[in-house]
Amino acid sequence: MVLLQQSRKILATCVLVLVLMITTACSGGAVAQAPRTTAPPAIGRDLAYAELERGNTPTGETFGNWVVQTSRGLVKDAYVRDNNKLGVVISSQVRPNEVRPLAKSLVQGFHKNFPNQDLKVLVYGPDKQLILTTQYDTQTNQVKYS
Repeated sequence: MVLLQQSRKILATCVLVLVLMITTACSGGAVAQAPRTTAPPAIGRDLAYAELERGNTPTGETFGNWVVQTSRGLVKDAYVRDNNKLGVVISSQVRPNEVRPLAKSLVQGFHKNFPNQDLKVLVYGPDKQLILTTQYDTQTNQVKYS
């Protein structure tokens, strides 16, 4: 039974990585900007967690929403700051050995949508503690983990 659960989790992670890679490869490079119809939420208001913004720019918010929606429950929350930093909170479904491949997939998709700049992906655990920082360097086309 445990083997079945582990293989299901591994399969879900592989599907997420594949979906992220295919979707970003077929997206044509840019995320469409969604029109803003409501005012941004003010600090101190009682808002549902799902109503919080996912970026400090319209494009970043759209990308953050897309990450959460396509992750199939592996990413609980995402926030894009200044179109070059992506912070994600992963769910408890993500195993420790799956964090690095997930981060690499996220940084690749992030680079497709925000090209020509150095990028950083911060991965937080379900307890919101930082567990991995992934950096993409445009000059070397290299991904570094710390």
